[in-house]
Amino acid sequence: MESIGEGGELVVALGTIVTPLARDEAAARGITIRFEDPKPAGAEGEATPSARAIAIGADHGGFDLKEELKGYLAAWGYTVLDQGTTSREAVDYPDFAEAVANAVVRGDAFRGIVIDSAGIGSSIAANKVPGARAALCYDRATARNSREHNDANILSLGARLIPAEVAREIVAAWLETPFAGGRHQKRVDKIRAIEKRHLKS
Repeated sequence: MESIGEGGELVVALGTIVTPLARDEAAARGITIRFEDPKPAGAEGEATPSARAIAIGADHGGFDLKEELKGYLAAWGYTVLDQGTTSREAVDYPDFAEAVANAVVRGDAFRGIVIDSAGIGSSIAANKVPGARAALCYDRATARNSREHNDANILSLGARLIPAEVAREIVAAWLETPFAGGRHQKRVDKIRAIEKRHLKS
């Protein structure tokens, strides 16, 4: 930050840890910290609309964060499929988690994001939809792990447990991280097999 003039902008690589002390120093000097944006999905030849679409839904506890994240997603080049809710009026999170999971499983969107106050209920509800693999993430490490190891197709966030800026970083890391495959594919296949066995029963 020493080389950045007062009121300037510091661009850092996505995933860089910015300490609270660094944030305070930047704020005191009027410096804006901006993270490099992830490449939009579909940027390397995927042309279908669903390959760049993200379904997002929240209850009243996650409404404000949903609205903020929609702006980031659009700026990053994604098509946003808003599954509700549309206000801070009290609603039930399973309705919106199911709507997002259905959109992902149907192929309307390639990934989904569900938000409530803690993120737990929405992840449970979304995972009841066959084909959904929702992961509750609370930092960049868990976001990357859920993609690399579990091929998570839905991200769950707790709006009252993480700051909006942290949520933005989690979403960015989650979107840019590919599934590693390899030894992890066998485990994801076993998750699918559990699902199929219970669908038959």
